[in-house]
Amino acid sequence: MIFPNLQGPKRTLAQTLGVVFVMGSLAWASVPLYDFFCRVTGYGGTTNTADAGSDLILDKTIKVRFDGSLAENMPWSFKPMEREMEIRIGETGLAFYEAHNPTDRPVAGSASYNVAPFDAGNYFVKIDCFCFEEQVLQPGETAIMPVSFYVDPEIVNDRDAKYAPRITLSYTFYEIDLPQEQAALALPE
Repeated sequence: MIFPNLQGPKRTLAQTLGVVFVMGSLAWASVPLYDFFCRVTGYGGTTNTADAGSDLILDKTIKVRFDGSLAENMPWSFKPMEREMEIRIGETGLAFYEAHNPTDRPVAGSASYNVAPFDAGNYFVKIDCFCFEEQVLQPGETAIMPVSFYVDPEIVNDRDAKYAPRITLSYTFYEIDLPQEQAALALPE
């Protein structure tokens, strides 16, 4: 028994509070635990990162498709400059996205991303990406944003991912608060 000295309604209350505490703790920890799970397994299209390209380049190729979208109320335009490229597995690829702020105010944005099919997420490795940092575009400014990546040669040993004929890298930009130094500059005098 969890509460041997309590009887009747006090015991029921203590058990109910215990369940509420456990459920609240699980809810609080669910986001970081899920994020950790996705990064370790590649589930949900989460990619890996590296400081340099692969040491092994295979003769087998794979197509990488690029997609760009905007969250609701994000005023920018955002698109890949090239919709698809074919690279050798292990070869470092370089793709560019174009973002434009058509408004009359500075706008800060951050990109979330995923990879499809989900099985391939663990093998898609980003070396450098605009998604690692917040982006601030001034009124009327256009920015070209690079992402360098490779597909890990280990993909050919994965019983599910090795059959993927193409990998899609998707970014969604959403608006965030301006950094303090930018917000101070944007205030009217």
